Amino acid sequence: MASELAYAMITPYSLLKSRTGGIIGRLLSQANLEFVGARMYAPGEDFVDQFSRSKDLESLSPNAKERLRQYIHENLRAANPFGISNRVIVLLFEGEDAVRVLGEEVIGELSAQPKGDTVRGTFGDYVVYGDGELKYFEPSVLCATTREAALAQLKILADFADTDGGIVEDAVRFRPDEKPETTLVLLKPDLFLRRSSRAGNIIDMFSKTGLYIVGADLVHISVAEAERFYGPLRQLFVERLKPALVGRLRALIADKLDFAVPDETFEQVGDLLKEHNAEREFNRIVEYMTGIDRSRLESGAETECPGEAMCLALLYKGVDAVSKIRERLGSTDPRSALPGTVRSDYGLDLMKNGAHASDSLENAERERKILGLWENPGRSDFKERLVSYLAGAR
Repeated sequence: MASELAYAMITPYSLLKSRTGGIIGRLLSQANLEFVGARMYAPGEDFVDQFSRSKDLESLSPNAKERLRQYIHENLRAANPFGISNRVIVLLFEGEDAVRVLGEEVIGELSAQPKGDTVRGTFGDYVVYGDGELKYFEPSVLCATTREAALAQLKILADFADTDGGIVEDAVRFRPDEKPETTLVLLKPDLFLRRSSRAGNIIDMFSKTGLYIVGADLVHISVAEAERFYGPLRQLFVERLKPALVGRLRALIADKLDFAVPDETFEQVGDLLKEHNAEREFNRIVEYMTGIDRSRLESGAETECPGEAMCLALLYKGVDAVSKIRERLGSTDPRSALPGTVRSDYGLDLMKNGAHASDSLENAERERKILGLWENPGRSDFKERLVSYLAGAR
């Protein structure tokens, strides 16, 4: 069976209720599919109208189709019954029989008989009276149930990727006296090396800040981008890593000589090697974030190519967003991070510590610009994948 592209759209109410992390954890850990894209949308009127009509292509009962159409018609618009932001997150998955696997096995059917083994069974609601009258309906995730429907809905996502998608900061309203900030979070590559709910669990921990997700992108950082992104650390490493270097020198040399080495000598050797040590550590970070050993690249042009590793970039908006995210993230070293923080629970070492978060508004701006998450339409990877797939699927 040929590979298919399928999508999962997390609904505005699920985002509002901070169910996002739990849903993403289920999608990533249960679907035997490759996670290949992420983008936020704040659907406009044309998007909603077309998306609602496309539900006629689903393999559902007439009653279920009508409930879905009505739900989309009312809840995905900027003016909706709850009066909430109409933000949605769309995740793309690729693999054999992807539409069926994602829709049936992971997201689950629309049913008034809840079962916790699917996303909808856990996070959705389908409440009816005894006579069958609908009382409350919240599907939690929208998806396609047929290849025909998937193609139509993926085309809508591609057509509106630039106009209705990307960074949706304006879709969240704040009081006049509030001064919201937008900060960047990067979920690091080791979270995506195998099927795991860890990325979703970390997003769930960040939800405790009460901030709003206003941007999402699955990024393959190039070597050149990683060098610019982590550039400020290069010089900091020279002195910051020297004490540990001196300690390693002591351990290596002390028992190899039959005479005592003065402390000043170790310090002098440390001064001679600290630049080389800092460059080695910088290279390790670049390789980890990109999946590419930069020393093996033969030309400058190769440094601009997308990396082999992937990160999930998220933008969070709200009052004191930078400090709230940093507090929830925890200390860089997982061993000294406070219990209950991301790095304490999911960090392995100084580099594989779960996530990166901007430490100031200035750095948030700098880092977002490097990753193409500063202005719309921003990075085009998501749309390009859709357009390429649709061109070959017709």
